[in-house]
Amino acid sequence: MQPGQMAYDRGITVFSPDGRLFQVEYAREAVKKGTTAIGLKFDNGVILIGDRHASSRLVEPDSIQKIYMVDEHIGCATSGLVADARILIDEARKNAQMHKITYGDNVTIEGLVKKVCDFKQNYTQYGGVRPFGTGLLVAGMDDFGCQLFETDPSGAMVAYKAGSIGSGRPVVMEMFEKEFEDNMTYDAALNLGLKALAAATEDELKTRSIEVGVVEKGKIFRTLSDDELEAAIGKL
Repeated sequence: MQPGQMAYDRGITVFSPDGRLFQVEYAREAVKKGTTAIGLKFDNGVILIGDRHASSRLVEPDSIQKIYMVDEHIGCATSGLVADARILIDEARKNAQMHKITYGDNVTIEGLVKKVCDFKQNYTQYGGVRPFGTGLLVAGMDDFGCQLFETDPSGAMVAYKAGSIGSGRPVVMEMFEKEFEDNMTYDAALNLGLKALAAATEDELKTRSIEVGVVEKGKIFRTLSDDELEAAIGKL
């Protein structure tokens, strides 16, 4: 840390002279150090892939969760601080159910992501709190088609055709820039996503170390079984 920064990184409400909020930037660094999460669209839906490799062989792999169902038509992948991610997922689920009860219809993906981002942004402007050290990839199907959004600790949101968060993001995005195509088939998109994750982790993919969620038009969000993962990995 440079000497000039020290007076400005202790409080979330204090801007540095060059217009930066250091606590928010530190939270982004927490996301960058998290495990890799990937999202990409295909011709009829969206795929989410999460790296859930365990830090020790003594850890039960099933206890590590990176892909969550938010609503029947929405899934989410996380990277960063796990406890923070759990709070944000609960907030997203609550907002989705409140919308359904109030209006009798499913919430749009963009509308839900904006509510979660507003919640995250609140934690960047009040004293006594800290930003959420978690990035989210939110995927789903609504009346506007298949949607994929990325959020960061500042509360910003960006829509992607294919995106990634976590430590492997640079490698994944470089591969997507070269190989991603619009209207890919499900098999082609899944293969590309797993290939990108393998390149980012530099490790052999195993069913117990990855988690894959899929939302398709006319179907509810689901996670792939071990047998489906084994078959997909075999195609690599």
